[in-house]
Formats: sequence, C-alpha cells, structure tokens
Amino acid sequence: MLHIEQLTHVYPNGTRALDGVTLEIPRGMFGLLGPNGAGKSSLMRCLATLQVPTSGQIRFGSLDVLASPGELRARLGYLPQDFGVYPRVSAYDMLDHLAVLKGLTVRGERKAAVEGLLQQVNLWDVRKKALAGFSGGMRQRFGIAQALLGNPELVIVDEPTAGLDPEERNRFLNLLSEIGENVVVILSTHIVDDVKDLCPRMAILAGGRIVGTGAPHELIAGVEGRIWRKSISKAQLAEHQAAFQVISTRLLGGKTLIHVVADQSPGEGFEPAAAGLEDVYFSTLSAQRRAA
Repeated sequence: MLHIEQLTHVYPNGTRALDGVTLEIPRGMFGLLGPNGAGKSSLMRCLATLQVPTSGQIRFGSLDVLASPGELRARLGYLPQDFGVYPRVSAYDMLDHLAVLKGLTVRGERKAAVEGLLQQVNLWDVRKKALAGFSGGMRQRFGIAQALLGNPELVIVDEPTAGLDPEERNRFLNLLSEIGENVVVILSTHIVDDVKDLCPRMAILAGGRIVGTGAPHELIAGVEGRIWRKSISKAQLAEHQAAFQVISTRLLGGKTLIHVVADQSPGEGFEPAAAGLEDVYFSTLSAQRRAA
C-alpha cells in the first residue's frame, strides 16, 4: 500500500504544482487521470524521489519514503514521460548496463534477468538492434523492461501511451496489466481509455488537487442519468455553452454533438446518453473550473 498524505509542492517561481494531495493506492493497477499541467508529472517525480515535496508525507508500507529515499529506489521501477537512451547501443547491451546500475552485479543472475525481461516485453528477436532503430512502442516496451529490473514492488509509468499507434498501445497496455497483478503500478495519463481499460481504482487530478477518486464503474454510476446529448450546428455552440453545462463536444456527420450534465432534461432536442468514464472526467473538470 502506498499512502500519500497532504502532499504539496511549490516550485521556486511560486507555481503550486501539488496542493494537499492525499491518496491511498493498493496493489494492482491504479490510474491517475488529469489534463496536461494538472500536476501528474510533479506527483510522479515526488513519488519516485526525484524531487522533494514542499510538505506532506509519503509512505510505502512501513517505509517513510521522504526520510529514506534510497530504500524506496531499491524497490522502485520508473518509466518517465521522456525516457532517454543511448541510441547507438543495442537493446541487450543497454539493459545489461542498466542492470549493473540497478545493483545486479552477479553476472549469471544479471544475464538471466536481462534475457527474461527482453522476452517478457517481446523484444528478444531485436535484442541486438540499436535503440535508434526502435519504433515508439518498442522504446516504451524497452522502458518497461528497465523499470522492471530488480523485481520492483512499486512501478510508476508517466504518460506511457502518448504517441503510440493503436496496435502498440494495446500491446503495451496488456503488458502493464500483467505486471499489475503482483505489484503496485501507477499509470499516470490524460488518456481516459487507458484508465478505463486497465485500472480497478483511479483518481482525477486537476490544478494540483485530487478532485475525484474511486472505482471507474462507481464514478460512472455517479453521473448515470445526468448526461444528455444533442446534435447542433457549429453556429449554435456558443449559445448552448452559455445556457447549459456543456462538458464535451465532438464533430459527428458534419454536426456538433454536445454532452451536457444536468439533473433533468435540459429541454427540447436533448436525449439521455449512456454515461461513460469520459463523461465523469469532463464533468469533474468542468465543475472544478467553475468552482475556481
């Protein structure tokens, strides 16, 4: 169990990236959903001991993370949003080098770990290929391999599917799901479907604060019966945004399809819409913006 209590981080320029974040994250996949600039990467960096928060507490089991960051690092696997590698080095040699840095100094044990991970992430056949020639999805799978060195108990992945094509995204998410059966895995993303497909529990972060938390199906049930849709012309959009709480818009067949949150039917032309996690996300962000 990862326990985060009243975590706040203020950068030297005065930006309050995190504002009293409190979360309990059990073993398994946990989704952290939020727009760009919400504070997700700042939270991930604090959890990975790459930056010290201004105030608050982080505990992993009985371990006080802020008091003993080195102990957490020995139990941590981390895939940051921007994962850099030496491009001319082969996947095998790079993973072997990272294994040494991770403390796997016994040659036989390190060889078994490196080969096992390359097979697990489906990169064994290209193990001798330079990382410069890897696709985006292959690089992300290599990133997971390095994050799993040393059998970590906590795995943090920050925006891992951004820029991946659908096939690579599915392959990568399946890999994460397998990992999440045995350890704590935090998936930080702004892609709603990533969380919906994988995570039994989640939180929504906006403006550095947790504005929603729970199981996806519970959060969806909380807005069921309150989501309405209507197809309008583009010229009518501003009028409807002024009159209703429009949470999302999309083009469909040359018209603009809007989703509105309301306790009762907003009026003529609206019809009830089946609620989804995207509606939860957008309605939560809308409420947060209106309260700001």
